Amino acid sequence: MEITQALVSRRRFLQASGAAGALGAAGLGGGLFTTLQPSLAQTSASDAAVPETRITKNICHQCPARCGIDVYTTDGRVHAIYGTSDHPIANGKLCPKGPLGTYILYDPDRFKGPMKRTNPEKGRDVDPGFVPISWDEALDTVAARLNKLRDQGESHRFALCYGRGWGASDAGLQGTFGALYGSPNVAIGHSSMCSDGSILSKKALDGIGSYNAYDYANANMLLMFGVGFLEAFRPYNHNMQVWGYIRGERVPKTRITAVDIHMNTTLAGSDRALLIKPGTDGALALAIAHVILTEGLWDRAFVGDFSDGENRFKPGRRVSPASFDEKWVKGLVDWWNLELKDCTPEWAAEITTLFARDILATAREFGSTRPSIALFERGAHAHSNGVLNGMAIHALNALVGSFYAEGGLMYQMGPSYGPLPVDAEDYKDDYAKNGPWKDQPRIDLKGDKDGYLLAKNMLQDLGPNSLAGKPYKLDTVMFYQTNPIWTAPNGQVWEEALKELFVIDTSPFPGESAMFADLVLPDHTYLERLQDAPTYPFQGWPMTQLRVPAIEPLYDTKYYGDTLIEIGKRINGPMGEYYRALDNSENVLRHLARGFADDPGDNGVKDFESWKEQGVWYKKPYIYRQVDGEFRQWDGEGYNLVMSEDEVKAELFKTPSGKFELRSGWLEDNADWIAEKTGRDRNKLMFPHWEAPQHPGGGDLYMVTPKVALHAEGRGANLPVAIATLQPVLGGRSTAYIEINPKTARERGIANGARVRLRSELGSIEGYCKYFEGCRPDTIVFPMEHGHWAMGRWAKGRLPEHCGEITVNQSDRITGQSSYYTTKVTIEPA
Repeated sequence: MEITQALVSRRRFLQASGAAGALGAAGLGGGLFTTLQPSLAQTSASDAAVPETRITKNICHQCPARCGIDVYTTDGRVHAIYGTSDHPIANGKLCPKGPLGTYILYDPDRFKGPMKRTNPEKGRDVDPGFVPISWDEALDTVAARLNKLRDQGESHRFALCYGRGWGASDAGLQGTFGALYGSPNVAIGHSSMCSDGSILSKKALDGIGSYNAYDYANANMLLMFGVGFLEAFRPYNHNMQVWGYIRGERVPKTRITAVDIHMNTTLAGSDRALLIKPGTDGALALAIAHVILTEGLWDRAFVGDFSDGENRFKPGRRVSPASFDEKWVKGLVDWWNLELKDCTPEWAAEITTLFARDILATAREFGSTRPSIALFERGAHAHSNGVLNGMAIHALNALVGSFYAEGGLMYQMGPSYGPLPVDAEDYKDDYAKNGPWKDQPRIDLKGDKDGYLLAKNMLQDLGPNSLAGKPYKLDTVMFYQTNPIWTAPNGQVWEEALKELFVIDTSPFPGESAMFADLVLPDHTYLERLQDAPTYPFQGWPMTQLRVPAIEPLYDTKYYGDTLIEIGKRINGPMGEYYRALDNSENVLRHLARGFADDPGDNGVKDFESWKEQGVWYKKPYIYRQVDGEFRQWDGEGYNLVMSEDEVKAELFKTPSGKFELRSGWLEDNADWIAEKTGRDRNKLMFPHWEAPQHPGGGDLYMVTPKVALHAEGRGANLPVAIATLQPVLGGRSTAYIEINPKTARERGIANGARVRLRSELGSIEGYCKYFEGCRPDTIVFPMEHGHWAMGRWAKGRLPEHCGEITVNQSDRITGQSSYYTTKVTIEPA
């Protein structure tokens, strides 16, 4: 939406003028305006032209939350960003990152247009010798290279890697590009370096394989494992809003127990904070499940019950499967007999270093304070045993009947998009259907029995595999929204890999991977894009947003979706015809919006123009609800349609049994491979069970590198305002301090604030440490933000050096999740 108005709103004017008045009242030379030149200060207001201010609907790009924003532009310059008042996530509010869009838009270090490399040498300290070229030359160069590979039957040697895909107008085009061109490596996402451990842990039990949506507002207890709920968990802005509601003005409405390895904002604001040994979250969850069963706290309407009503779950004692009548779960008694009967709080206390009394209290509260939700993120699953930790935590939601219940968790519904103007199936030539690329495995060995059979992506292995020629070497790689030299563990290997590849980077910013590029095809920043952004999991009901450009592009950049379409137009054969029929990204969006005509949004959005005006389409309520073990569907007036078992299996529990499987049919179907590749007990591997994590690195301290509130999707490193407020507790400004427990530091002769050296088997990095009592004695913590040797003038050279350089590239063999939080290091004075 674009609203032309002569003046900003009264409220926002008063906000600005109030600040000005405060400066004047402070006695700064008689008032705020005495610093103006006399001719300007004496100009009559009636003589001055009233500036035109325009408000444009857009979507924030500082994190995956996708908050609606109002972008204020006056005389062609963006000067303010506020949360959109009628956007369901933003509700007129923004998190600390929200206003940073203006800094990103006007970043002086942005790429200004397409460029090609003139220096064939590649390396950290090597000038690429970039020179400007036209878009036609750039796109023709890419297409000529891709056409040549295809003509040679080597199209599989082209890879397209992406990070944060946003919608059908960019990331949604990539899969079709790969299918028409003929490469299994288009497109490989970064989810294995994000949260595939969460997604696939859930798939093992409920068959969905996605992020959950949550009904926080109606929950009575939240149990968080490794979740930076008030630091970086999505949607961060809304999390802070809902936190204010669930914690109440005087008495908390919702009880909260938070589990992590150091004291952070979330733990500080919780009712109970548990500082757990890294990688042992699964043991805690198993003990909680043990207590819920032994004390009879499970939800019988959802789970089932003993046929005679007597609780036979006794510590250490087996139960006859025939004595228990299961309802919506499968394998509960098998799980108990094989693993859970011995997982007492005392057992878990030895593993986690928590007190047994705290484990018992947490279990009783979680089991009796329903509706309750157990949620987890990388803190729990970024380890070699991550899939098992995740399964154990997710199983708790089944025991208390939280699935699809009010105050529970569910899965996100998608928007009512219309079809594209053409069907890609009509444009596949024989090469696309039957070319030699069909016999080639993916370069990351995702889905390969010699690699990671059950993983979704293995982006962290793409560079190392190509370098080793396993299973082959790539020729050309293109990056969108990802900077693997810096984000992948042991990124030094990526540097070597990219030296021998033709690299195409589309970032607007001069990141580390871009410094190895042969071509730079810079994207717009998000305030310059027209782009759809379906919601990340939020509250379950469908929602999709639209970014509308606040200003014309400042430089000769191009929206990535259009870049992909323009390359496609230049590929020989029917593929080129397909992309010429698509025409451009706006045409794609207009066709998507046609779906709203038959399903108008609650806010009246029914076509492209109303979508552009409102900035968001959504439909409430969530249509599925589980009540006392019965699944119901919304009929327009209430949850009055009772679902059959077949409907539940088709929509809600997509497992072989159509139930929540504590004995995972998916893992059992792959038991031979899992047992061979992981060495796990074939009788236990399909159940949530305890397995000690493997901690590579060779050190004696766990190294954990969480995100902070100002992380800003990795772009905060070159924003001075973000740098200045990056680490408010420890006072980090020009540096990000490494948290260390004072006892641990003193034992090693390390003074508070001293420069230190961290070392693993991969090498060493340096930084400054700060004493912090809230950090476990066996763990060091520092934000994954600084350590750039590129990215811009303010990002370069800030300590600590990059943690990825000493993080071992270890992944969970089942989920493919990169084990970012599991490397062990040594620390010493530098």
